Amino acid sequence: MPLPSDMTFIDVPKPGDAAVLTPARQAVPTAGSGEVLIRVAAAGVNAPDLHQRRGRYDPPPGASPIIGLEVSGEIAALGEGARRYKVGDRVVALCNGGGYAEFVAVPEGQVLPLPRGWSLVDGAALPETFFTIQQTLVMRAGLAKAMRVLIHGGAGGIGGAAIGIAVAYGARPMAIVSSPEKADYAKSLGAVATIDRTRENFVERTMALTDGHGADRIVDVVGASALAQNLAAAATEAVILQLGSVGESEAQINVGVINQKRLAIIGSRLRPQPREVKAAIAASLAENVWPALADGTIKPPRIQYFPLAEAVAAHRAMEEPSHFGKIVLVTPFGNTTR
Repeated sequence: MPLPSDMTFIDVPKPGDAAVLTPARQAVPTAGSGEVLIRVAAAGVNAPDLHQRRGRYDPPPGASPIIGLEVSGEIAALGEGARRYKVGDRVVALCNGGGYAEFVAVPEGQVLPLPRGWSLVDGAALPETFFTIQQTLVMRAGLAKAMRVLIHGGAGGIGGAAIGIAVAYGARPMAIVSSPEKADYAKSLGAVATIDRTRENFVERTMALTDGHGADRIVDVVGASALAQNLAAAATEAVILQLGSVGESEAQINVGVINQKRLAIIGSRLRPQPREVKAAIAASLAENVWPALADGTIKPPRIQYFPLAEAVAAHRAMEEPSHFGKIVLVTPFGNTTR
């Protein structure tokens, strides 16, 4: 299929609510050295996209200003020195930006083959959250078999990826949710237990579920308001992964509890990290997680689909309190693959 000279993308003329998202046209990007050009089938929608739209998450230097951190599609062209893939290969990729478009250039080390048995469009729901969890929970926090993993936002994108990866490594994920529907969803992904934060004290429930041991690893997307309770729910020598923040970002820390339990708190922001680091995460995913996606050990997320041109509706759906699972934007090319 020949490459067009220009493409549709989703522009953000000014920061604001979802209504600012506007389809526009610009030239198709060129794959640079060590990059591949992907003809996008679908682009995943994630919390950082909403923050960027609001003007609170600027792209790092050199990254595309177009919103979008994960895509699926086919290799359309190879940049100089790119040798891992060939034109026509079906792939998913972690972008540095540029995903809400019909084409995007991505360093080849951040590209993975579409998992066996997955549709091309559904593959767009994987990279951003799975790269994040693989680096933090596995590579940095040393996830191991039989660990008790407490997961805030267990029905969200990050939460779902954390449940799946915990299952793949033989750990025991416990999901914090906010409704019976979300609890059922988290259990369908493999959570061994759920905690409804609207009617249960998650510290007490965590201790009951672990016979007083506490959580060995805690995946938190809430932030300051949950920190004191996370410290209380943590087991001795636990690791708390701080991957997001809702509301206030500052909190007082009880250093005595951290010292007594010998705890570690790890923060992370994936997007600004070097391409070499992201390539190492991709390699770890290919070896340890992609087989579990292919054989069904990791269950696919619930996915809502919107046309690329309806990014406004997709962002509004993401902002609804009832939202759970993943959302993807499907391009015209993606529609031909479904």
